[in-house]
Amino acid sequence: MTDTLETRLRAIEDRLAIADIIAGYGPAADALDEASLGADWAEDATYTAGEHRFEGRAAIAGITGYATHQGYVAQGCAHVLGPHRIEVDGDTATARGHSVVFLHDAPGWRAERVSANLWHFARTPEGWRITGRENRLLNGDAAAHALLARP
Repeated sequence: MTDTLETRLRAIEDRLAIADIIAGYGPAADALDEASLGADWAEDATYTAGEHRFEGRAAIAGITGYATHQGYVAQGCAHVLGPHRIEVDGDTATARGHSVVFLHDAPGWRAERVSANLWHFARTPEGWRITGRENRLLNGDAAAHALLARP
C-alpha cells in the first residue's frame, strides 16, 4: 500500500468532519438555531433549493426565519439527512445523498419533502466549510437524479 498511515488517517478524519457537518444541518434547522446552521457555511456559500437560491452565510442561516420553515417547526418536523457518499479531493470535497423532511400529521408523521442533495466543501483554516448545496425534489425530475450520479 502506497498511502502512509498519516495520509489514511487524514482521509478518515476529513470524511468524518464532513459527515458531521451534514448530520448537524437537520437538528440546527429543527431547533431554529440560526447560529449553528450558519457556522458550517463559507461566507460566500450558495444554497439552491428548487427555485430558491440563497447567497452567503447570513442568507442561508436566515432560512430558519422563513414563514414556511417556522410553520413546519411549529407543526412538528424533522429534517433527516441520510448517509451521503463523500468524495474528498485534496482541499475540496463533494457529498451526494438524500434528505427527507417529515411533518407531523396526527396520529403520526408523513414525508413532506424527499430530495436529492449535492454538497460542495472546502478546507479552510477553521476546518471544512460548505461552499454550496443543491437540493432538488425527487419528483421524477431528471435534474434531481443527476445530483445523485457520480461524475
